[in-house]
Amino acid sequence: MARLLTEAEIQEQAKSLSDWTVDDSKLEITRTFKDFVEAIEFVNKLVEPAESARHHPHIEIFYNKVKITLTTHDAGGLTQLDFDVAQVISQIN
Repeated sequence: MARLLTEAEIQEQAKSLSDWTVDDSKLEITRTFKDFVEAIEFVNKLVEPAESARHHPHIEIFYNKVKITLTTHDAGGLTQLDFDVAQVISQIN
C-alpha cells in the first residue's frame, strides 16, 4: 500500500501543481472547454495515463467542464501516486 503523505509533504508537492487545489485529503481541478465534445475528448485522453498508473481519477462532467478528483482510497488520503498522476493530467490538453 502507498504511504500517506504528511501535511508538509502535501503542501510542498501542491506548489508544483498550478490550478489544482487540496481539499480534504483530495486533489481537485476543474477544466473548462469550448463545448461538450471537447470536454469528452479530454476525458478520453485520461484513459491511457490512468490505466498505466493503475490509478483512476474520479471524473465529473458538466457540459463543457470536467472536474477531476484524485485520492488514494486504500491509503485513506493523498499519496505520491496522486501527485504523479496530477502532473501527467496537467500536461494533457
